[in-house]
Amino acid sequence: MARLWEGAVPYDSKETDFVPSITAYPAESKGAVIVFPGGGYAMKAAHEGPAMGEWLQSIGITAFVVDYRVAPFKHPAQISDAMRAIRYVRFYAEKYGIDRDKVAVMGFSAGGHLAASVSVHYDKEMYEPTDRIDKESCRPNASILCYPVIDMGTFRHDGSRQNLLGEHPTERMADFMSLHKHVNENTPEAFIWHTSTDQAVPVMNSLLYAQALSAENIPYEMHIYPLGHHGLGDAHEIPYVAKWQDDLHEWFKLKKWR
Repeated sequence: MARLWEGAVPYDSKETDFVPSITAYPAESKGAVIVFPGGGYAMKAAHEGPAMGEWLQSIGITAFVVDYRVAPFKHPAQISDAMRAIRYVRFYAEKYGIDRDKVAVMGFSAGGHLAASVSVHYDKEMYEPTDRIDKESCRPNASILCYPVIDMGTFRHDGSRQNLLGEHPTERMADFMSLHKHVNENTPEAFIWHTSTDQAVPVMNSLLYAQALSAENIPYEMHIYPLGHHGLGDAHEIPYVAKWQDDLHEWFKLKKWR
């Protein structure tokens, strides 16, 4: 585990002494995956973080799991941590033997929102550069979105929105963080999965993002499963849904990330 920021952390708070960090799970792969676990921007679920880092490593993919800031921190602390993580991985690409142009972000639920946030807002300046790492690009080459929060409007997850933006976000800010509205021709390709029976984060979140990608002719793979609750992680308790890992593994091979 390493500190994500070498010096002062942008948007630091006196309310907590939490320090964002990044943990590497090295493997012999061309590509790397940066993992953001979910937790409604209130906490981070271990089965969507370290467990996923270990699984990716087991199939030969170098992974990095990010312990990013959540409540009481508000936007833009979270996306700043995500941007920094991508820059960190690119800066140390040679050390880990990975291709700088094969860096993906992977997120679950609110972590999926964070992965999609940096996929559409990578060109925004969220914080002042702090060191040489911040000279690197923070645009991911692909995103892997697992039952992601995408919309901050009609199909929102109330807890995620409140923890990220506060109780009464402006319409402008809610729109800015409704990520399907900001997909353009430069948004990276995606692998998406969700369950149609998700009662916490409606499947419309994934469908809206996929529709936006399709409108821009951006390649994506999407799997919508007919059963399963929110927060499944590897979905081992539902073998039919657990196939998403096999499909993602094949996707890595297709993209030559192995």
